[in-house]
Amino acid sequence: MKKLLVATDFSNCARNAMEYAMELAKIMQVEVCAINAIGSTEGINNNIYDALYIEDYYNNKREALKEWAKTFTNSEGFGSIKVSTYCEVGSVSSVISKYLGTNEVELLVMGTMGSTGISGIFGSNVNTMVSKTTTPTLVIPLESKFSMKPVITLATDFSSNLSKEDIEILNELISTSQADKLNVINIIEGSSEWKTNEAGEEQLKQLITTTETEFNYINENNTIDGIMNFIVSNKTDILCLVNRHHNMLYRIFNRGTVNQVMNKTIKAVLVLHE
Repeated sequence: MKKLLVATDFSNCARNAMEYAMELAKIMQVEVCAINAIGSTEGINNNIYDALYIEDYYNNKREALKEWAKTFTNSEGFGSIKVSTYCEVGSVSSVISKYLGTNEVELLVMGTMGSTGISGIFGSNVNTMVSKTTTPTLVIPLESKFSMKPVITLATDFSSNLSKEDIEILNELISTSQADKLNVINIIEGSSEWKTNEAGEEQLKQLITTTETEFNYINENNTIDGIMNFIVSNKTDILCLVNRHHNMLYRIFNRGTVNQVMNKTIKAVLVLHE
């Protein structure tokens, strides 16, 4: 892994996400880039004066981002981490997508307000980026804090084939954070008849090479409830989900339901892709 990209709007949830990313960067020995999007009409109040000095406004925002980033590199324990900044005009999704298209980024980190029930500026943008990008995305609710030896859970129906890059990210996250194992859960909706997916288990065992895997089959009428109940009862720190349009878990990230899910969990969510 070479770089973590952290989206910020200078809010508390963005600060929390940046702190989480800095901790990850320290153990993974990678650099961090803090990215901020300036709205196309931001700084202009429909008068000639503002229009003439808009470049000054943009430059001030870029300087503000650099100062914001310095508050982390100046913190104890983060001095060795290389942090860069990127601030451009456009929507959050377009600015992030542009950066991802021209730079090597292994993990996008975005903060949300989580279980407080307040979506914040990134409420809809998280949903958009999860649907739009193929870059693994780590979503950090405000209540979620970094921890060494985290409990990591992967929810799957065994039909998804993760990309090589995402498998590498998951293995590296497990290895560098010293997780004892990977919990794998398969939610069986509305049926009392099911059997162990031995082929799916064997495939995951071959892919996850940095720790042991523990498989769990859960009979639940609602997939979301099954996942949430498991991560609470097993004290999961990071929940991993696969973004696939035809996967039964994909509907979790459809517009209109993402906030419901993020409001239910106070744990980090790592979105992987096929």
